[in-house]
Amino acid sequence: MTEFVFFGGKGGVGKTTVSSAYALNCVDEGLETLVVSTDPAHSTADVFDQDFGDDPRSVEGYDGLSALEIDPEREVQDHLQGLKRQLNSQLSAAMVNEVDVQLEMAHQTPGAYEAALFDRFVDVMRSADPYDRVVFDTSPTGSTLRLLALPELLESWIERLMHKRERSIDLYEKAAIGNQEPRRVMDGDPILARLRERKERFEFAGETLRENAAFYLVMNPDELSIRETERSLETLDEANLPVRGLVINRLTPEPESHEEGRGARYLRQRVATERDRLERIEDDLDAPVVATIETRVEEVRGSLLEDVAAGLEIAVDGDAGERARTE
Repeated sequence: MTEFVFFGGKGGVGKTTVSSAYALNCVDEGLETLVVSTDPAHSTADVFDQDFGDDPRSVEGYDGLSALEIDPEREVQDHLQGLKRQLNSQLSAAMVNEVDVQLEMAHQTPGAYEAALFDRFVDVMRSADPYDRVVFDTSPTGSTLRLLALPELLESWIERLMHKRERSIDLYEKAAIGNQEPRRVMDGDPILARLRERKERFEFAGETLRENAAFYLVMNPDELSIRETERSLETLDEANLPVRGLVINRLTPEPESHEEGRGARYLRQRVATERDRLERIEDDLDAPVVATIETRVEEVRGSLLEDVAAGLEIAVDGDAGERARTE
């Protein structure tokens, strides 16, 4: 069965580097692996120096590794057009234009991005059979958390809508005069059928996320990243999606003992500060530190990515208790 692994965190902490390195380790263990980027600032193409699209493409130089990049803007437009087609087939001509206007306005509001991305997200999970592992390089924390919280929120919302629709049809049928057939019956109502389809979709996503997914948060050793990670841990816990581990990226390398001067003093002070923060992270946050990664001077790609992967000892078999440290 396919396992889904998510790497989240605030923008700029290095999620793409970590998720791509983890994917290389999965391939090394013989797992057919797909990397999925849901971040609008797609960096997967930069890491592998190759263009990717909405369909999986093999990553050059790595047998068993594929990648795709989801375009959120296009997903919003596709979601909008799909809704228009479905509703227009069920509405009178007089209502079509007004509904189109309302839908256009709705897709400019907060939440449209998450709703559209959610459908694509579920499509990826449902079509994941060719892969042993699907690795999600997610968008910055706020958007990702809202996305992951959707199944639980929408399951109950859809249930209420279905109840109201069923009640409405029931009352309409009871109001029918004599032998006059109602325009819709419970089993053939297109709106009720659509609600049932959405409910099944949300249930699938919720069950998959709770039972067959692992979540990691990537962070940097700075105060802003620590606070953001604290909030993320709380939110994911409330959604019954426990975080398996924390990856601390971009730790400052310590200078050699014989090095002196202003630069060396600065680095030693920075290293000491980061060690204090790392200790606080280990003591205070409700998830284990499973890996630490030193910062690199150059952009991480090619051989540097392989170097990071070699030190990233997050167990690909899903061992939550394993602790690794990249020196």
